[in-house]
Amino acid sequence: MSHAVTLIPGDGIGPEITAATRKVLEATGLQFDWDEQVAGMAAVDRTGDPLPDATVDSLRRTRLALKGPLTTPVGTGFRSVNVALRKEFQLYANVRPTRSIQGAGRFSDVDLVLVRENIEGLYVGVEHFVQVGDDPRAVAESMAIVTRQGCERIIRYAFEYAERNRRKKVTVIHKANILKMVSGLFLETGRKVAAEFEGRIAFNDLIIDNAAMQMVLRPEQFDVMVTTNMFGDILSDLAAGLIGGLGLAPGGNIGAGAAVFEAVHGSAPDIAGKGVANPAALMLAGAMMLDHLDEVAAGDRVRGAIAGTIEQDRVRTRDLGGTATTKEFADAVVRRIA
Repeated sequence: MSHAVTLIPGDGIGPEITAATRKVLEATGLQFDWDEQVAGMAAVDRTGDPLPDATVDSLRRTRLALKGPLTTPVGTGFRSVNVALRKEFQLYANVRPTRSIQGAGRFSDVDLVLVRENIEGLYVGVEHFVQVGDDPRAVAESMAIVTRQGCERIIRYAFEYAERNRRKKVTVIHKANILKMVSGLFLETGRKVAAEFEGRIAFNDLIIDNAAMQMVLRPEQFDVMVTTNMFGDILSDLAAGLIGGLGLAPGGNIGAGAAVFEAVHGSAPDIAGKGVANPAALMLAGAMMLDHLDEVAAGDRVRGAIAGTIEQDRVRTRDLGGTATTKEFADAVVRRIA
């Protein structure tokens, strides 16, 4: 059986780490029907559109994508293609597993999964300027939109994920002490869903600022964490910092009809083409994709090979304190899989 996958290499270092990841995934012996498409700056350069119709049509057909990092202009230019994909395909759950690998990061006992609501909150992009006197941009306003349906959908996903993956606890992260409506609704819904899983999955809740401190002090206390869009964006990068950085941080964007797996770090144009980028995050995203395809054993082989390459073989790219090139790292992972 061949798995149809839309492949979006991305910008900057994207094509390099995508090629390395393809090599690793194909080393599992599974068959893939790759449909390579463009997005981001690569798509603008080629078609004038950061998200061409051909890319969207491909994902509609395959319902599955592996995506390298995309460049989003800061302050001006086109809006995030990542956000556009989430909205187009209602990819409401952003899943970020974070696990310690010996020899990378400051902690050895991190094993948490952050589940982030992906299409509501402040990131809906409802914002505008208000004119005061002669200044048309004197005040900027942004609106957070949170729905009960959206809260229940993401929190239920977190509890079902915990149960499916034999996790023990879900922590709801909020700011209901101050944001009594948008965060209060999230907490209220969390408590309601948690009651359905009582006796099977433990539940607690933490205010966002306390949660950030607790993650740094004792990350081992966390199992599955679920929160709103912006809080999740921030905490997921904090979690990556605990284990050695974004080079080891995969992500999955899951919806009812499609899923996009990605390296969550940037496109790093300063090192593009130099062959030194760490491909581990996209490889780990590829392993998540294999889980999604019910190829869990193959996903475990990929994860184990990456950990073994870093821990036992000590083949590490320079962001992890080593000297290995992108290709050398990929070849070492392939050897372990084979």
